[in-house]
Amino acid sequence: MNGDLRGRAVILLIAAAAAGCGEAERRADFVFENGSDVQTLDPALMTGQPEHRIASAIFEGLTARGPTGTEIVPGVAESWTVSDDGLRYAFRLRDCVWSDGSPVTSADFVYAWRRVLDPGMGAAYYAYQLFYVKGAEEYNAGLIDDFSLVGVRAPDERTLEVELREPTPFFLYLTSFYTLFPVNRSCVERHGDLWTRPERIVTNGPFLLAEWIPSRRIRLVRNPRYWDSGNVRLEVVDALPTENQSTAFNLYMTGAADWVDGAGIPLHLVDLLSARPDFHRTTILVTYFYRFNVTRHPFTDARVRRAFNLATDKRRIVEKILRAGQEPAATLVPPGMPGYAPPEGPGYDPAEARRLLAEAGYPGGRGFPRVSILFNTSEAHSQIAVEMQSIWRENLGVRVDLENQEWGTYLNTESRLDYWISRAGWVADYPDPNTFLDMFVTGGGNNRTGWGDPRYDDLIRQASGERDTRRRMELFREAERILVVEETPIMPIYFYVSLNLYDAGRIGGIEPNPLDEHPLKYIFIRE
Repeated sequence: MNGDLRGRAVILLIAAAAAGCGEAERRADFVFENGSDVQTLDPALMTGQPEHRIASAIFEGLTARGPTGTEIVPGVAESWTVSDDGLRYAFRLRDCVWSDGSPVTSADFVYAWRRVLDPGMGAAYYAYQLFYVKGAEEYNAGLIDDFSLVGVRAPDERTLEVELREPTPFFLYLTSFYTLFPVNRSCVERHGDLWTRPERIVTNGPFLLAEWIPSRRIRLVRNPRYWDSGNVRLEVVDALPTENQSTAFNLYMTGAADWVDGAGIPLHLVDLLSARPDFHRTTILVTYFYRFNVTRHPFTDARVRRAFNLATDKRRIVEKILRAGQEPAATLVPPGMPGYAPPEGPGYDPAEARRLLAEAGYPGGRGFPRVSILFNTSEAHSQIAVEMQSIWRENLGVRVDLENQEWGTYLNTESRLDYWISRAGWVADYPDPNTFLDMFVTGGGNNRTGWGDPRYDDLIRQASGERDTRRRMELFREAERILVVEETPIMPIYFYVSLNLYDAGRIGGIEPNPLDEHPLKYIFIRE
C-alpha cells in the first residue's frame, strides 16, 4: 500500500471515529459505499442509483439480473411464454413467500403496477416504464379509470398475463427493474407512507431491511424465506451513505468498506490508484449531461442552449478534471449500445457559439441574465461546474453561479423546474437506446427540462412498435438528432467509465459489465 495514501486514510479514520463510528459493534460481512442518502425504499417512487441497489436486494421482480448484471434470469417467475407477435406474455410464478410468510401471488404484481400507474401517485417518475403495457399510459393520464382495461391480469394466484401495446424487445429487462417490483398490499395499506420502515416493511428479495439510519447506514440481512436463500452467501451487508469522496475513500483504505465505486475515488488520485491490483476500470453505458430548463428565460431560446453546448470544451473537462479514460460526449446514447450508431453530435465551436448568442440578443454576453448550475453534493460535480463557469465566461462572456444541494433537495428542485441548468447522469436500465431516449418525450417523468416536441414523441413511439431492427435504430437516430443537435434541451458532457476499488482476491461476485450492475445476491467473501 502506498505510504502517502495510508497516511491520508489514518487521518480521516480518526475524524470518522470522532464523529461516532463505533468499533464495538459486529462488522458486516460486506460493506460498500452507496453514494447519497437513500430517499425512499418504495419501488414506485424511487429514481436514483443508491435506491436501486437497495431495492434490488430486498425485492425481486418477475425476472432478475444474473451474476454479470446484464443477463436476464428467472426471478419470482420460474418460467414464461411469449406469443408469436410479441404482444402477450404469460408468467408462471414459483411457489415463494413474502418475508412475513404470506405467499407472493400474481395479484401482488397487479396491485403494485396499478399503484405505480395511479394518477394520484404524482412522484412515480418511472411510471412510463409500464407504458408498454396496453392501456397503461391512458390509465396513468386519467383517460380511462377502469383498470381492467389495462393489459395485466391474474387469472390465478401463480399466473400473470401481460398484454403489450406493441412488441417491446427489452420487456424482460423491465420486469427486472424496481418500478415493476411487487409490493405487499396488506403492508402498504396498513402502514401508509411509513410502510418502508424496517420494523414494518414486508419484502420478497434475497435480503431483509434490518436497519435504516439516515446519513449513517442501511443494514441488510439474508432473508431465510427467500426462495433461493441457499445460494445467497452473505449474511449481513451494510450500505454506507457518503457524498464526500475523501470520506468514502478513507472507508475503503482503512478496511471499513470492502467496495467503493467512482463516487468514492478522489479524482486527483486516479493516476496513482490505477496501478493498484484492487483498482478496476470498465467502460459502461452511462452519460453525464446538463439539463436546460427550457421554460425559464433565457433558455427558452434554442439558440442560447446550442450556444452553451458549442462553447463547451468537453475534452478539457475529461482531461483536466476526470483523468480516468472518460470520453467527451456529443450525443446522449453512449458508444457500445448494441446495434446502434448515434448521429453526429455538435463539436466544440466557440466562434459559432458566440454567433448564436449574439443572434439571440446577447452579443459578447452583454445583457445576459445571471443564471446558475444546480448540482447535488459531490466533489466531482462541483469541480466540473467550476470549470464550466470558466469555460462559458471565456467563450461567451456570461457569468454563471453555482447552486449545490443535497440529493433529495436537488431531485425536488429539478422536478419542480426551479433551476436554469442542472447536472444529471443516466445509467442504462437495459441495453437499448430507448432507455436513454424515451425519458425526453413530452411530459415524461424523468424529462425534467420542460421540453417537448411532437416530432420527437412520434419517432420514439414509432421506434417502440417497429419490429425491423434496422428501421428501429434509424428512428432512434433521427430522434436523438432532434434532441442533441437541433433542440438541445440537454447538453451531453462525457461518457462514464466505471471506477471501483475492491480486492478481487477476497471479494467474489462483482463482475464488470456495461450496465454497471452488481447484484448483492451474487457477492461473496472468498475463503
